[in-house]
Amino acid sequence: MRIEKLNENKIRIFLNLEDLQAKNIDLHEFMSSSLESQDLFLDCLSKAETEVGFKTHNYKLIIEALASSDGNFVLTITRVKPDVLLSSNSNANLPKPKVKRQSIAPNKLVSIFMFHSFDEFCDFCNYINTGFLSKYVNKLKGSSLVLYKNNYYLIFNNLKLSVADLKCFFYTISEFAKRVKNEELLERKLKEYGKIIIPKNAIATCLKYFYT
Repeated sequence: MRIEKLNENKIRIFLNLEDLQAKNIDLHEFMSSSLESQDLFLDCLSKAETEVGFKTHNYKLIIEALASSDGNFVLTITRVKPDVLLSSNSNANLPKPKVKRQSIAPNKLVSIFMFHSFDEFCDFCNYINTGFLSKYVNKLKGSSLVLYKNNYYLIFNNLKLSVADLKCFFYTISEFAKRVKNEELLERKLKEYGKIIIPKNAIATCLKYFYT
């Protein structure tokens, strides 16, 4: 893995097949939103922050992923403040990279995890409230729990965690739940057809009423 800083808000990351093999990722998984590919991407961001001071917390990421003929990969990452993206005047000056492959973005505004039962959700809440993981509870207020087709969906809106905390959080919750794809589409379906169990601050609410 090699990281090149293009300017204050843009870097380029060079990956080869050995980098993917070290994480047991094949080409298909790398271009998907699998947990392994996101783990690799979080490693890239963590290394970029350490080596070139490229911090991504509270930034929206625009990603261009290219695959070369020799099996190597190039990720061009541009960080933009969310309020800048919403400004029409600023938008005209933003780079508009053409995405050659599917982008991999762990800092999505919406993240959804599926639990097979309410007990699994409660077990996760109890686990995350123990030890050093308890620091996450107050950072996860933008969350809700929805019941849909006998499964429970934990919805996070705009996870405000550092790269290191986000990586640790994904590892932890993956022991209890499955992260779903197409979050934006699923969120609309859940709001329309699902039953809201906990409308906000789902984790802290569970801890308050079931583990007091």
